[in-house]
Amino acid sequence: MKRILRALAAIALLTGGVFAQGTIKIGGIWMLADITGNQGSKAAQLAVEEINKSGGVNGKQLELIVADDEGKADKAAAAVEKLATVDKVEVFLGGMASGAELGKIPAFKKYGKVVMSTGAAGSAAVEKALGPSPESDFYFHMHPWDYNQGASYAEGWDAIQKKYPNIHINKIFLAYEEGAFGKSSWDATKLLFGGDKRYTVDGAPFKSAALGGGDYTAVLEAAKAFKPDLFLWAGYDADALPLLEQSKAMKFTPGIYLGAPPGWPIGFGSSKLSKNVMLYGMWSTALNETNPQSKKFYDAYVKKFREEPATYFALLAYDAVYVLANGIKAAGTTDAPALIKALEATKYPSALGEIITFKPSNIIKHQGITRQKILQWQNGFQEIIWPFEAATAEPVYPFPVWK
Repeated sequence: MKRILRALAAIALLTGGVFAQGTIKIGGIWMLADITGNQGSKAAQLAVEEINKSGGVNGKQLELIVADDEGKADKAAAAVEKLATVDKVEVFLGGMASGAELGKIPAFKKYGKVVMSTGAAGSAAVEKALGPSPESDFYFHMHPWDYNQGASYAEGWDAIQKKYPNIHINKIFLAYEEGAFGKSSWDATKLLFGGDKRYTVDGAPFKSAALGGGDYTAVLEAAKAFKPDLFLWAGYDADALPLLEQSKAMKFTPGIYLGAPPGWPIGFGSSKLSKNVMLYGMWSTALNETNPQSKKFYDAYVKKFREEPATYFALLAYDAVYVLANGIKAAGTTDAPALIKALEATKYPSALGEIITFKPSNIIKHQGITRQKILQWQNGFQEIIWPFEAATAEPVYPFPVWK
């Protein structure tokens, strides 16, 4: 009898050990040619390695399997199918372009696995496709929707004009890439800045260099003729320098020149063209001085990849892995019902300087961050201008005339 009990105990230890030594497969989908996807996927892998080094999750190691959606809906849908059926991933992570995210949603719903989304700011189409609770409860959206961002920008510019009376904004022009991301930015800008008639708003689309474009002549001529106090462009990192080069050639100098790409080119701050360009974002290296999580991430990322993180999407992806890992640990499983419940209790002090929790948005139940920051490139660095409690510099205004 004792021998039988010892044998059973040995079997239990063996099977328990096999279970503990298994892996939890995470499917990460990004637009890898863009800086956001390139650095986001790297940062997610960094988080996976850190977690595995500290013992993994519930005795299991994490495994990140990355797919490229190329920013296209059909490629994104195919990536979900491949990760779910061939790679057998248990949860999904990542995302950036709203158009690509739209392509994923039918497949996400088909498999019902928990998704931790780091992109897709375009609200109207994406949220509508997801639908209300409970059919969209599997989807945790960390990035602010466009209306979250727009509300924070409107609040920020009101506060800046009140504090700095020399800054006046009456006319706003938005140059937006012609895809879902840019279109949603245009819709939100018209609503939030043009709705109450305090601002006069105009805009025009362009084809992003990231998607085969690169000639901004028409949109810049329209903007120059409009004579905006604030010129804003919504596109991708590939547009940043050529837009500035063509603006300089046309001697287009609005009072505020502001870019809103998901990420900036590596080394953009070293270009003379970057001087006093403003931007919207969630993070800058300035946060390393006040946020230990930011400094920890930054040092580890630079050490591993020998480059600076140039986009807040890197930190979003890094934080997303930790949020998922903490949820899986608390739930004891990746099964959607238990994991959803565990993630709803999230209170994570992120590298972005935010305490990440999930609350209902306009349609879905699980929205994470809702606020953006206003920053400015000064002397090669991104300084935080607003919110004032996090500010690291005062705004330089107006944008200098080209020389």
